[in-house]
Amino acid sequence: MKFFADTAEIEPIKELAATGLLDGVTTNPSLIHKSGRDFMEVTKEICGIVDGPVSAEVVALDHETMMKEAEVLRKIADNVCIKVPLTIDGLKTCKALTDDGTMVNVTLCFSANQALLAAKAGATFVSPFVGRHDDNGFDGMDLIRDIRLIYDNYLYDTEILVASVRHTTHVLESAKIGADVMTAPPKVIMALVNHVLTDKGIEGFLKDWKATGQSII
Repeated sequence: MKFFADTAEIEPIKELAATGLLDGVTTNPSLIHKSGRDFMEVTKEICGIVDGPVSAEVVALDHETMMKEAEVLRKIADNVCIKVPLTIDGLKTCKALTDDGTMVNVTLCFSANQALLAAKAGATFVSPFVGRHDDNGFDGMDLIRDIRLIYDNYLYDTEILVASVRHTTHVLESAKIGADVMTAPPKVIMALVNHVLTDKGIEGFLKDWKATGQSII
């Protein structure tokens, strides 16, 4: 499963990229606002850090203006992936952009029917929001299972990009279901390494090593 960082903060992206764990980055208007940075400037900087797709979202609601915004955004770097909302105009934009060879991430997906539409429109990625789904009394993982089944039934190339990931269990369950990608805040990705037995093991090894009185360097 590919790991994308859901952030517009540069330092966590650099830290994750240095580990070799990072396959891409997703941003949205809220994350850009939180960063306090200029949209074009920070997107270009992120594209220079990671080789994989960097999602940059249009903010227009009509197809014609979405296409104009996408034309500006895709000039930032070759690895920019245009992010569009799961609306009729967003799907029209998705079809036009993918036909032109541009990566497209169709976002704000909350049903398997919507995911089916995104695949038929040729989306590179579809982003079902599992955390927000959970917040509204549904099971976000059931949504991922339904999308995986439908995509496998028809051999769609669209990748399932699990979004609105809140905790490490979301990551685990997404991987077990067979999602292609998950995007999460850097702190969630870093938390995957944590285990109390690992910590205890390190503590024991260091105690015994100290008792030997030796040094490697």
